[in-house]
Amino acid sequence: MRNLFIFLWNNRFFSLFLVLEVIALSMLSTSYSYHRSLRFNLVNDASGSILGVYSNISDYFYLKKENQKLLNENAYLRNQMENAFLKTDTSAIFIDTLYKYIPARVISSTTNMQTNKIIVDKGKIHGIEKEMGVISDNGVVGIVVGVSNHYSTIMSALSKNANFSAMIKSNGQLVSVSWPGDDYLHGEINDIPSHIQLSEGDTIISSGNSIIFPKGLFLGTVVEHNQREDKDLSKAKIEFYVDFNNLHYVNIIKNLMKPELDSLIINANNE
Repeated sequence: MRNLFIFLWNNRFFSLFLVLEVIALSMLSTSYSYHRSLRFNLVNDASGSILGVYSNISDYFYLKKENQKLLNENAYLRNQMENAFLKTDTSAIFIDTLYKYIPARVISSTTNMQTNKIIVDKGKIHGIEKEMGVISDNGVVGIVVGVSNHYSTIMSALSKNANFSAMIKSNGQLVSVSWPGDDYLHGEINDIPSHIQLSEGDTIISSGNSIIFPKGLFLGTVVEHNQREDKDLSKAKIEFYVDFNNLHYVNIIKNLMKPELDSLIINANNE
């Protein structure tokens, strides 16, 4: 304490100057509205920045909830579509539920392999089983090939092992869509009979000739038809509707009539 008094006495003029400056600034800031508003604005800017960061964080988590809400609503609307019901042609039309759509979020996916896989956050406890079809808002994505309690693995259309029963929307001609393994944007139609004429822009949709996908789901559009006069069969290149490099949410299709259809198929094969 003695040393402090000695220091202040030795620097008494400078110390007095600092004390007077503090008093003057305090009186100035409390006396004029401009300075009061300036002080308020500085505090307000600082608190506003903090609240802005908090708001952005809150908006991020709120947006995640909104995306999940929209995904559920989208699945609900798909469950109300006409192709989600089975109509039996009898004296009285009988309508029964045929398909159920289960929303899921993509956890991981690949597009640079020969057999590309997608993992989603729904599994056995959500009713997911192997051989269920998977779609996005834009079209066919793939087929479920593996299931755990909480997750599922999907073989995407970008797989050398994938082959989809399809049809040309304009004329109903049946075709088969596969992936040649070149890039994630394009697929291929193989073994096209010579009498079938494809034009650029023709839409390719699911045929409905399976128990996995309903009829009418988009697969792609024709970009090139390599028709050769010396061969009966030809190929066509299509551009997928689904952007597999930008896939975040999907719907998994559950065919509620599949057990009955499987039973009929097994019995037919055993006869």
